Amino acid sequence: MANDKKMVEQITAMDVDFAQWYTDVVKKAELVDYSGVKGCMIIRPYGYAIWENIQHDLDARFKRLGHENVYMPMFIPESLLQKEKDHVEGFAPECAIVTIGGQNKLAERLVVRPTSETLFCDHYKNIIHSYRDLPKLYNQWCNVVRWEKTTRPFLRTSEFLWQEGHTMHENEADAREETLKMLKCYEDFYRETLAIPAVTGRKTEKEKFAGAMETYTIEPMMHNGVALQGGTSHYFGDGFTRAFDITYTDRENKIQYPHQTSWGVSTRMIGAIIMTHGDYNGLILPPKVAPIQVAIIPVAQHKEGVLEKAGEIKSILEAKFRVKLDDSDNSTGWKYSQYEMKGVPVRLEIGPRDIENNSCVLVSRVSRQKTVVSLDNIAEEVEKMLQSVHDELYARAEKNLEEKMSIAHDYDEFLDIAQNRPGFIKAMWCGDSECEDKLKDVTGGVKSRCIPFVEEHISDKCVCCGKPAAHMVVWGRQY
Repeated sequence: MANDKKMVEQITAMDVDFAQWYTDVVKKAELVDYSGVKGCMIIRPYGYAIWENIQHDLDARFKRLGHENVYMPMFIPESLLQKEKDHVEGFAPECAIVTIGGQNKLAERLVVRPTSETLFCDHYKNIIHSYRDLPKLYNQWCNVVRWEKTTRPFLRTSEFLWQEGHTMHENEADAREETLKMLKCYEDFYRETLAIPAVTGRKTEKEKFAGAMETYTIEPMMHNGVALQGGTSHYFGDGFTRAFDITYTDRENKIQYPHQTSWGVSTRMIGAIIMTHGDYNGLILPPKVAPIQVAIIPVAQHKEGVLEKAGEIKSILEAKFRVKLDDSDNSTGWKYSQYEMKGVPVRLEIGPRDIENNSCVLVSRVSRQKTVVSLDNIAEEVEKMLQSVHDELYARAEKNLEEKMSIAHDYDEFLDIAQNRPGFIKAMWCGDSECEDKLKDVTGGVKSRCIPFVEEHISDKCVCCGKPAAHMVVWGRQY
């Protein structure tokens, strides 16, 4: 970040206090505000516009894969939640419960949904009867509530927005295919839209979702080397369908239980964008989700013809891009600083001399390099720079991931890396959750992130206990 020059004084330097830098950026960029309810955030228009762009992109991907959107109730009868033992135990500490409706005590307590597996199962029981009813490929966009003790905007809040897919299939093979297909969908989205690389793989038994047989995860690394669980996809087998007595008549006229999956990502992705791509001046937004892709700044706008030409350029560009022309009376320097801080990928400067030369200046938010381009093909030049911003963001994040990925051959090396080097650690593991617990305790929070799909053979022994190794695991601290 040698080219970074701190222009917004209200933002704490990343290398001084990363947590405070994050909070400063979230507030200064007007992404959220704090609400009157502890742990709940107000998502402001600029922050919500990022979410809308994420939603639009993902929703199109889901529908191309055959999924349909539905909406389930916010409230879950407590008896319904109790039907799947492992599931309810996993979520019990986080549940918010309604006991009074109006002025009357409810006959049965209602849980504000922490997730919706039970609601979908209750509905599927009524509409699945034959193999002809399968598969059911449903998704919903909604809010959920999980009563968190420690909260931070986007990363952990008591209420957050997300999508949750819930599907039913004739057999195990189809359900497993769906589980991995949706993980790949998330991986592609992170790479192609958010410009974020990630480690993907299967969660250990200890870390899997409550009630799932297998949980798969996408784990991007933030700038400071800390992991953020970016999305998960779960294979449930027939555990829920047996608990809810969901059956269908198969092709041989036999009664069977369908196999189930679920998968989801949330507004936590906005936190991932901030902490993966941001710099000392604030946000850097991937072009495909940026509310403003191009900020047009008229230079010496009081001079004849400047605002008119800026308006002409806006008319050309807004047919293809999200564009803002700032013709306010703020100084040009303030505008430069403001749109840098808000992470706008491309800044377009146009002044009297540029107009004389039939040109303008494009500035990349990533490199901050200025490029003089002709107005004759301005749309093509902007598109080229937006693609360059995306590519540079991805390359920079990939380099960070590679540079902060360490290998531990034994216990002492694992502890040394955990204490002295930020990032992920590749190390062998015997498969015993006691070793997971021990490593987390002795390192103050380093946990298994996933068993990657492609495992390296580092050694024959578990890094913790020395017993024969079963898997290579990627370990790291998490948000």
